[in-house]
Amino acid sequence: MNSIALLGPRMVHKFSHCLIISRRLCNHPFNGDEFECVEEPLKKVGSDYDSTVDERLHLNEDWSCNQKPFSLRKGFLEAVKLDAKRVLEVLRQDGPGLDSRLVLAELHIRPSGLLVREVLFGILKSINCENKTRCAKLAYKFFVWCNQQEAYRHTANSYHLIMNVYAECEEFKALWRLVDEMIEKGFPATARTFNILIRTCGEAGLAKKLVERFIKSKTFNYRPFKHSYNAILHGLLVLKQYKLIEWVYQQMLLEGFSSDIFTYNIVMYAKYRLGKLDQFHRLLDEMGRNGFSPDFHTYNILLHVLGKGDKPLSALNLLNHMRETGIEPTVLHFTTLIDGLSRAANLDACKYFFDEMIKNGCMPDVVAYTVMITGYVVAGELEKAQEMFREMVSREQIPNVFTYNSLIRGLCMAGKFDEACSMLKEMEAKGCSPNSVVYNTLVSSLRNAGKIADAHEVIKQMKEKGKYAV
Repeated sequence: MNSIALLGPRMVHKFSHCLIISRRLCNHPFNGDEFECVEEPLKKVGSDYDSTVDERLHLNEDWSCNQKPFSLRKGFLEAVKLDAKRVLEVLRQDGPGLDSRLVLAELHIRPSGLLVREVLFGILKSINCENKTRCAKLAYKFFVWCNQQEAYRHTANSYHLIMNVYAECEEFKALWRLVDEMIEKGFPATARTFNILIRTCGEAGLAKKLVERFIKSKTFNYRPFKHSYNAILHGLLVLKQYKLIEWVYQQMLLEGFSSDIFTYNIVMYAKYRLGKLDQFHRLLDEMGRNGFSPDFHTYNILLHVLGKGDKPLSALNLLNHMRETGIEPTVLHFTTLIDGLSRAANLDACKYFFDEMIKNGCMPDVVAYTVMITGYVVAGELEKAQEMFREMVSREQIPNVFTYNSLIRGLCMAGKFDEACSMLKEMEAKGCSPNSVVYNTLVSSLRNAGKIADAHEVIKQMKEKGKYAV
């Protein structure tokens, strides 16, 4: 039975809450079949609690100053940043002739959670292939020095910060020692701890051992997820470890844990990514039998599956069914469907749903336009891509680096190299900094066309701007 097409009355329940989804453009379509507009929203669930990038919300002592007048708070933050700069300068000079800990003591700098954050982020940003060992040592030396100072003790957040440094420096044994130390001091391992560790385990066997350790751990705090398995599934999704997701799901069932809608969404997506559509359909049926209705994310996955399967009529029926159940399709849903259809090379259906999106009051954003532009470029319809670009600009949607990369590639495919180079200059003039993908697109196209001198000129620009030539 085609579960996607037969979303029957058993699935019909009112959508009772609103999800605020942070969107990111799908991975560049020329580089494979990844689709981040499906995966990214699922990754974002719980991200307010689980981010390893923005640690500020978890610094309990420093952000109490939010109650102070703005000018005092601003002054405090500037002072901490200045102290962090001084600390980093001292650490850079650390060596046989200078003990950074003694110098730091003479500076009378008071450690705080925010200072630790600023210094460790400063070290993290400076890591390269040549200085990894030194950066790891300096980070730990500072970390230990802070903990030795009166009236300051590290938080779990501080441990996560230095763990990120160790992960980047590939100091795996030291990383595990930090986890053990953190737990010994009474801090439970959390979903964030798991995500940092699993990121460093490239080999599948090592990753599996890590997962087993967290499943058995008595100190694994899985907030904000329903249970530890969901936290682990979420971490594996972030890393695209789809086979491990299958294994963890089986362990979860063996342990007697029941699935919720979040579990089903992740496991169904993993089954889809692994090409196991029969199991995908069975999970969808099971979800309905267990009383769970498709939510925002479920519909997003289903629309992409239908689009990539070139089933526009079924997709239209699904959009209508969403409205009947109280879920109004968003720009994200339409974009997901359009991307799938473009991969199926059904550009007529793409344009139909693009127009339907506008008719339904969903104004296309830069992601939606870029998906359309990319579809036309891949199909060799450069004029339609350029027309869509002009429409996008007229609607005051600002092109991003992905938009420009698609058009530059399209111009190169059409042999219009002068226009491609002009577009590169245009995007720079408009404040959109080209990334290495844009440059490499142009360089490889120029080389293939025998325009070696022009390719070298672009490579020169890359080097001047800190990019790397292929």
